[in-house]
Formats: sequence, C-alpha cells, structure tokens
Amino acid sequence: MLRRVAEVVVAVVAASTPITAPASADPGVPASTQARRRRVALKKARRTTGMAKAMKFYASTHADQHISCDPGSVALRCLIVDDQPSFSEAARDLLEGQGIMVVGFATSSAEAIRRVQDLRPEVALVDINLGPESGFDLARRLADGVDGSAARVILISTHDEREFFKLIESSPAVGFLAKTELSAARIYQLLERADR
Repeated sequence: MLRRVAEVVVAVVAASTPITAPASADPGVPASTQARRRRVALKKARRTTGMAKAMKFYASTHADQHISCDPGSVALRCLIVDDQPSFSEAARDLLEGQGIMVVGFATSSAEAIRRVQDLRPEVALVDINLGPESGFDLARRLADGVDGSAARVILISTHDEREFFKLIESSPAVGFLAKTELSAARIYQLLERADR
C-alpha cells in the first residue's frame, strides 16, 4: 500500500512539473526533446501505477473531497442584535464554534434592519433591551419582513423569561433564550419547535 501511495505521489509531482526546461537542464539537449522525455516519463508513471487520466486532484490539500449538497449541512446564518458589543463577540465565538455562521452584529434597531437587508440572515438573536429601544418592537418589524426578507427572531436577555412571559408570548418571536443558555443546540430546538 505504501508503495502505491509513493507511486501516486511521484506521478503527481511529475504531472505538476513545468514543461519548460528547468535551470539544471542538459544544455546539449534541445528543450523540446527534454519536454517530450518528461511527457513520456509521466505517461509511463501513469501506466505503471494504474493511475487514470481522469484522476481528480484537488487544488488544496484542505479541499473537501466529499462535498455534500444536503441543505442540512449548510450553516445557519445568524445576526446578533445586542447593545453590548462584548456580548455579541463572545456569542459569535460560541456559536461559530458550534457550527452556526454569525453573519453580523447590530447594536440598534435601525442598524439591525440594514443588516437584515444586506446580509439576509435566517435567524436574528435580538436582545429584549436594546438600550433606549425595545427588542420587542424590533422583533415585530423583522417578522413583518424587511425588503421581502423575514428573519426568524429569537429573543435573548440576561433577565429571567418569567419577567417578560406575556410580552414574549404575544411577540412574533419563535422563542426566548436566556443569554446564559445560548447555544446552537438551543437555537435549533426553538426553530424546530416553531416549525411544527
């Protein structure tokens, strides 16, 4: 098996060798003859290793050779709306580490509406208290749609849910998360429950 891997590596290196004459080429042999010899050697390497001409080589060693078109494998696009940038950054680090793509932040209702128009998130995490503004009002505006794009809203807060229970229930938000309970799993649970 290791021999086979070594043969393939040699063939790949040979395939990536430039056709032009290298600096160390034999000055007595024309460049076209040297290029022909390299092509013949490459063909021989392909034949002896059984490597097909249509073998796929990825441009990067980091390329995913098993690309999936499953919509479930695409990261959820999320906007965080909170008047505390330090919380937004910490939440981004947490959620991106758990597979959610945080596409942006907003610290006010006006900024959130612009971000939804520009970034088209699938879900917006909206703090109930946005300084002088109400997260409940923003949740209604986002749920009504901004330029034909309606992000699903999850309300977040450091306050206990019981303090705002009636307002949360009457809002168009899909649910509420305490900031201390924020996780990708909890976001997906609320979205799934809302889809039922």
